[in-house]
Amino acid sequence: MNDWFDAERLVEKAHEAFDAGRWAEAETALRDALALNPFQAEWHFNLGLTLEAAGRDPEAADAFAEAAKLTPEDAQAALMAGSSARRAGRPTEALDWLAKAEKLDGTNAGVLVHRIEALADLGRHEEAETVFYVAQELDPQNAEVFVAMACSLLDRSKHDKAVWCLREAARLSPDLPGINARLAEAYAASGRQERARQLYLRELRNDPGDIETLLDIGDLLVDMGRLQDAGEKFRRVLELEPDNPDAHFALGGLAREAGDDTGALAQYDLVHRLDSSYPGVRPALAELLIGAGNQEKFRRARQLLREESREYEPDEELKNGREGARELAGLLLDGDLPQQAIHLLERMTKMWSQDWELFHELAVARYQSGELALGIESGREAVRLNPRATVAMYNLALANLRLGRLTRARYWVSQASRVSPDDADVRRLRARLWMRSVVAVARWCKRKLMG
Repeated sequence: MNDWFDAERLVEKAHEAFDAGRWAEAETALRDALALNPFQAEWHFNLGLTLEAAGRDPEAADAFAEAAKLTPEDAQAALMAGSSARRAGRPTEALDWLAKAEKLDGTNAGVLVHRIEALADLGRHEEAETVFYVAQELDPQNAEVFVAMACSLLDRSKHDKAVWCLREAARLSPDLPGINARLAEAYAASGRQERARQLYLRELRNDPGDIETLLDIGDLLVDMGRLQDAGEKFRRVLELEPDNPDAHFALGGLAREAGDDTGALAQYDLVHRLDSSYPGVRPALAELLIGAGNQEKFRRARQLLREESREYEPDEELKNGREGARELAGLLLDGDLPQQAIHLLERMTKMWSQDWELFHELAVARYQSGELALGIESGREAVRLNPRATVAMYNLALANLRLGRLTRARYWVSQASRVSPDDADVRRLRARLWMRSVVAVARWCKRKLMG
């Protein structure tokens, strides 16, 4: 009896903390109550709401799932489990819960909104479009249905259709939170930057402290070349949230653009301290450290690059981060880490076997590591894929020259000269080979005369 009373008291305490916005206190009270009585679905549901408010969607999804399991006829619990799972990056799990919610309550268009979003996350856009038409029939006035469909269309670069959907959403619900910002995003993606800027400003008039909108308009202003205005938006974000890594990273980029490497280094270093796994911060920081010409900074750059290369070990990460991985390979070579570059580029050439530039970069990494024969093999593959790859031919000539294969070196210089007869590097290499040939003939003649 005492446990029941204590648990109820803890739940009341959690409600008070939740209403006051004290999420951590509310969470602790609810978890303590559930430790005393873990079979209360309502308490699991309230825990889910608390975690959702704190921005902890993975844990919120788990809490809502517990509530749904304890009350299998509760459509709302299943819906919340599904929507939280989607936001947590678990769209397949989300679809399972949403299917249960739809089965329990087929009249709720909100379930279909989240289904569209989850299907779009999985790249199943045709299915998402089918659900969109079903949702329209169910509730033609639901603005969020149009917003969800617009996100799917933007993922497929169907910008004009996305704009139409968002304009319909704005017509149906002019006060829908964030609608102007979403419409601005669609206009920006379609190249109508000035219209996008105006809509972002309209959103900020409604909510001057909206950090996401401030960041988005800052990025747009960078694209428009209005760097000073962009800097003002990013600094405004830091007035509201001094430790915002997005704003610091953006200011680092603006500092680099202005030639202020010291300022950029300070911003990137702060981002790294705030979030060491922030996308792109390790390569950006490493590039500046390498260029500083300081041995201690160079060693730190190498450590950052080693950490970054580990991020690309899973094939899925490599597949989704192709350009980032390519840039990283170049930085690994700049950081005198050719073996790490080789490991990364070998995996990339297997994944993108028709990309001649990747084979050329692999050849360069192998040359740098001293693996000349393997480098020549990669370089020849680059030329096979692109018979006009002069840079690969030039490096093939150099590698053969280093191995003392003058005939092969002359062959590749000849091939490069046919493609780019005016290339100064190729002409210099051709002259160098000619001098090597003259010296070789002179030595041969000297041996003959002495003999």
